[in-house]
Amino acid sequence: MYVQHLSVADFRSWTRADLAFEPGASVFLGANGEGKTNLLEAIGYLATLGSHRVATDAPLIRAGAERAVVQAAVVSAGRQLVLEVEITPGRANRAKLNRSPVPRPRDILGGLRTVLFAPEDLAIVRGDPSERRRFLDDVLVQLTPRLAGVRADYERVLKQRAALLKTAGAARRAGGAGDLRTLEVWDGHLATQGAQLLAARLALVAALRPYATQSYAELAPASGRLALSYVSSVVDPAGNDTGEIPSVEVLSEALLAELARVRPQEIERGVSLVGPHRDDLEIRLNELPLRGYASHGEGWSAALALRLACYELLSADGAEPVLILDDVFAELDAARRDQLASIAGKAEQVLISAAVLGDVPPALTGTRYLVADGEVHRAG
Repeated sequence: MYVQHLSVADFRSWTRADLAFEPGASVFLGANGEGKTNLLEAIGYLATLGSHRVATDAPLIRAGAERAVVQAAVVSAGRQLVLEVEITPGRANRAKLNRSPVPRPRDILGGLRTVLFAPEDLAIVRGDPSERRRFLDDVLVQLTPRLAGVRADYERVLKQRAALLKTAGAARRAGGAGDLRTLEVWDGHLATQGAQLLAARLALVAALRPYATQSYAELAPASGRLALSYVSSVVDPAGNDTGEIPSVEVLSEALLAELARVRPQEIERGVSLVGPHRDDLEIRLNELPLRGYASHGEGWSAALALRLACYELLSADGAEPVLILDDVFAELDAARRDQLASIAGKAEQVLISAAVLGDVPPALTGTRYLVADGEVHRAG
């Protein structure tokens, strides 16, 4: 799989950009703030319908523009797909597949697979649990695009249920009874959608675990062993470490039971306290939680190991993903840089951004694009 052509209009800093690519390595060179990352972000957006830099779409629209459009021609298994998304803040985005409109933007998911490593990835190992949940879910929708619908349905249920809890809690604090007649209905929806999402995450962590452990061992052989565990209030940690994943039905029943147990606290606080939105991915180094214990270098190695694990998993699942390395070589020491270059050199396509060519290992210099003053030119 590789991106053959990229076109953006009013995306981030770009009024317009059109680029042709070939398999192999392509490097975007330019000073900070010139828009290199914006182009890579656009490609990543088509793969996940999300940005690796911001949580909402509004910042993706160029200042003063009403909408942004990202289009890419992707070659996969010898055939070409044209993917397009129109991003409009405050309204539903629209998408096209092979220039024909599709009912929902998520219908284009699976047409392009990417693994993007960027400085922001340090938040996966050092940031809040929401960063790790987002990491897992972005990989899930590339592996199984239908799960984008499950995630959207779950988020809709959470929103509706939270509104009900908040209203009922306020009524009770004011001396009333609070209308909770529909809460059991929303509990059922939460358990149904949440169990599907939870089962998929558990399976993903089990599949990523050996790849992440091996990648970390290659990147930092002297630092110890990296391990992953999924942390949930309704799953036995020992069981998910051994790969014993409960069925969706069992998980749904467990979620319903836990919801019943914490109902008084939920009504009092006005929030949903149980479900995949409260879970976490625990990353351990030598049996200690990496967050809070690891050095800066160990954190970088762990973040990179997770991304490389995703690359190996997606490659084993089918089409080899496009590897995107956004301004990361300058952050790595010589050993980690060489190891990453060795792995990236095997990819069918790798897209790299850097401030100076010297930051990029010689084996990956490939085709070069100079980015400056709102323009991008192929340099060789």
